[in-house]
Amino acid sequence: MIDKSKTVRAMVFLAMLLPAPYLLSGCAPTMSGAVKEDVSITGQTKKLEEAGGQYRGPEYNIAILRFENKTPSSVIGVGEAATDILRTIVKQSGLEPVVLTPEEMREQEKIIELQQTGAVKTGKKNAAEGFDPVDFRISGSVTSYSELEESSDILLAQSKTQVARVQVDYALVDIATGKSILSESGMGEYRKKSGGVLGLGSRSTADAGLREGALRDALSKAMTKMIEKLNAIPFQTRVVLVEPGSLVIRAGTKSRLEPGTVLGVYRPGVDLVDPDTGRVIGKREKQIGEAVIVAHQGENVSEASIRSGAGFQTGDIVKVIK
Repeated sequence: MIDKSKTVRAMVFLAMLLPAPYLLSGCAPTMSGAVKEDVSITGQTKKLEEAGGQYRGPEYNIAILRFENKTPSSVIGVGEAATDILRTIVKQSGLEPVVLTPEEMREQEKIIELQQTGAVKTGKKNAAEGFDPVDFRISGSVTSYSELEESSDILLAQSKTQVARVQVDYALVDIATGKSILSESGMGEYRKKSGGVLGLGSRSTADAGLREGALRDALSKAMTKMIEKLNAIPFQTRVVLVEPGSLVIRAGTKSRLEPGTVLGVYRPGVDLVDPDTGRVIGKREKQIGEAVIVAHQGENVSEASIRSGAGFQTGDIVKVIK
């Protein structure tokens, strides 16, 4: 037969061995993870900051279309939350987010298509240059979202961990060509742990921060990949004015090109058509000279002195010579 009095005395003795601060700490939950600072699982925000610090390209304008909510359970507000978080991440990465509605983008793409077929003349403003101007477009959807709770009991200590997981499909598209530079699907995860002693402080309630944390994780990973792609794109622009001995080009301080940078100037030629598909795969380009950046005139305009060549025209293509 079990001696109940001995059992009670043993429990009291065990409780006395626990330091008072430890017992008091069980009255309030302890949390891991801080959505505003970083993601507790992967540290992806720090990785993104490192990638952003290495970004060397122009300060492109990035159009962000509102993310679609394709989750099976249609989680309320998840598409809008993804769009807002991505806008912040794009800005922190050294790029300029521009919000456009899907209708505005469809109108822009229609004009570009008509100009490329010759049905509409380019005129003073080429639709392929985007709205004011937009260089790239990010679109996507949230395809799954789930939350679960994990719990553990070790001696007198109890803990519960809330886990949020999300899947995001996204695409980065070059506005001028309409080609997709990156199209992928990525996962995000965020955890929040609450713990206590003797059943105190271990209760965990619904938290909207879980959703934001998982989305920030997924979108930070996506942005890191997009920065890598943008870094790999050679700088290219156009001549906007030809003067004796110099060229005015669309570049400026946003191009992040240093004075003294050598540029190749190319004359665009006929379309190159794939004989198998009949689709235009590019344009014939012939180098007609070189120029060197002398100075920037504001954010979008630079002056370059002609180093070699002749017969330059407005609209000639300009590329950095490595």
